[in-house]
Amino acid sequence: MLETILKHRTIRKYDKNKDVESEKLNKILEAAFRAPTTGNMQVYSIIVSKDIEMKNKLLPIHFNQQMIVEAPVILTFFADFNRFNKWCNLRNAKPGYNNYISFMTGAIDSLLAAQNACIAAEDLGLGTCYLGTTTYNADKLINLFNCPKDVVPITTLVIGYPLEIPDLTDRLPAEAIVHYETYKDYSEEDINRIYAEKEALPQTKELVIQNQLENLAQIFTNKRYTKKDNEFFSEKFMNIIKEQNF
Repeated sequence: MLETILKHRTIRKYDKNKDVESEKLNKILEAAFRAPTTGNMQVYSIIVSKDIEMKNKLLPIHFNQQMIVEAPVILTFFADFNRFNKWCNLRNAKPGYNNYISFMTGAIDSLLAAQNACIAAEDLGLGTCYLGTTTYNADKLINLFNCPKDVVPITTLVIGYPLEIPDLTDRLPAEAIVHYETYKDYSEEDINRIYAEKEALPQTKELVIQNQLENLAQIFTNKRYTKKDNEFFSEKFMNIIKEQNF
């Protein structure tokens, strides 16, 4: 299993003619269920999408990424207090979970379950890809899936047999991520050293040229995750969270 984790690759092209066996899908879901959760409440839900008509409806919501219709299985993970609240009310226990900390609890639970599912799928020889578009268009997913109050989509996991196996994606060195005992802030020298290898990659240099920018950092701030987009989607998602009763 450790080898599976260390060899993780994001797969964006799938064999649309090869289905995920039911036995494998059930093992993936079982792995998700075994993820740690806050207080063992399991305040998350998973919607499995296999039907092509449903996937065609999901396609524009996820910015027309073709893997949505090519991959045989799409798992959407939700922060879900609907079930837990109903159980509490039926047991004469007044729930108090319409607040941000409860939303975070559900979001964390769903992400832990999603990562368990991801690792299990890859260990079974399948490919996976997370979709960040889930939170961008959470309102459309809520409508499509007929979600009641107290249910918010958090992430989506695409699963299927890969058509290609890409190279491992680069990662920052351990010193960029790990702090011992207390947080050690980064000096200018530290930042330059930590990002040197990533900035020197041939694909990085090619991206900089293609985007007609000065460096990789500007690709992130000017193209991929702009201040304007971040603020727009932040406000949109916060409104959805409130509308869903958190």
